[in-house]
Amino acid sequence: MPNAAHQVAQGVPNLRSSEVHDAVTLLPTRAALLERLAERTATSDERAAALVLVGLLHRDTGWPMPGSHLDQVAAALSADLRSNDWLARSGPTEFALLLNGTAQDAETAANRLVQTVVGAGVPGLTACAGIAGLTPDTSPSEVHRQATLCLTTARSVGGGRVIRYSGSRR
Repeated sequence: MPNAAHQVAQGVPNLRSSEVHDAVTLLPTRAALLERLAERTATSDERAAALVLVGLLHRDTGWPMPGSHLDQVAAALSADLRSNDWLARSGPTEFALLLNGTAQDAETAANRLVQTVVGAGVPGLTACAGIAGLTPDTSPSEVHRQATLCLTTARSVGGGRVIRYSGSRR
């Protein structure tokens, strides 16, 4: 994971170190994610990209998920990415993946990544995903909102679900 954090620290000079690295997984944080989305959104008409939010679903024991489990999931997701894709933390039990390609292409990857989480070796852990495509006329926070909306819907249905944003906010 330090390689991913190192890449982000070099690619996002406006943020303090504590804003760039998640303390548990050493992955980039949501602030770094929004910076990266802003960079990619500007060129998304030339090179398609999509944001995939993978949300973890853990058997509710009443306790927060241990950092060691988050590390296992982060390592499994990182190992399953292509070299030009990008991984960050988006929330306490959410990972953000910025994938090159269309939102339709990201659905295939998201289904694979959800299975990667299941295979990460954490008992009782499943996942689901929400996907939003980047466009030059959509702000990074709106792309994140769209993916979060899809993830929330997928979580309400249950583990293994992948939902792609296809609506409009007009």
